[in-house]
Amino acid sequence: MKRLERPIPEEKTVVARMRMSMLLWRAVAIVATGLAIVGAVLPVMPTVPFLLVAAWAAGKGWPAFERWLLDHEKFGPPIQRWRENGAVSRRAKWLSTSMMACSAVGMQFLSAVPLWLRIGTPLVMASVAIWLWLRPEE
Repeated sequence: MKRLERPIPEEKTVVARMRMSMLLWRAVAIVATGLAIVGAVLPVMPTVPFLLVAAWAAGKGWPAFERWLLDHEKFGPPIQRWRENGAVSRRAKWLSTSMMACSAVGMQFLSAVPLWLRIGTPLVMASVAIWLWLRPEE
């Protein structure tokens, strides 16, 4: 019986795939960082989860940016605490919980929002808050 052999991809194809992969990881890191910056300005949007995603993606395709995030005075400590033991600061827990509560209550006054969304969104937020408070602190 004749054995079928897989053709070995050409070196250019492998290099192109690696380059495309690196660019995609960098794009994810940039978008997540942008969303984190928006979250730092807007009270209804989180910052740290997007920073965690940015650092994770940068670690896959942009080590210099990952190092910059980890060494950053403001962004670095929450990322490092999360990576070391999944910890979230008490201040971040209180801030996140209060923002979710305000959003959930505020949503109830918007008549254009469908009932299923006015019920479902606070339930999801409550689940996230419970999970968040179960995380270790610093």
